[in-house]
Amino acid sequence: MEDETVRNRIRAEIARNDVVLFMKGTPQIPQCGFSAAVTEILSHLGVSFTGVNVLEDDAIRQGVKKFSNWPTIPQLYVTREFVGGCDIVREMYQSGELQKLLQDKGVTVGK
Repeated sequence: MEDETVRNRIRAEIARNDVVLFMKGTPQIPQCGFSAAVTEILSHLGVSFTGVNVLEDDAIRQGVKKFSNWPTIPQLYVTREFVGGCDIVREMYQSGELQKLLQDKGVTVGK
């Protein structure tokens, strides 16, 4: 039952916000280099996003890994779709694929 509650909390978070980053720390104060890198990319693009600090809730930290079937944090979701972790986001950004995905999903890119 607890797993279902956690899944529902994760679903609600990604349903409420177009761009969600499950991360260590906050967008203002990332607590790991990988979370900082994804935050920097999104900020550089001028994308408004919600950061969920998994360090504040171990159930969310473990639950999001099960939810996405992805073993690491950070995890980026765009319009309810799991995009990937730091390496994938970085590669997509460098190739222009991330910018295209955001635009195709109707997410405002400020830069």
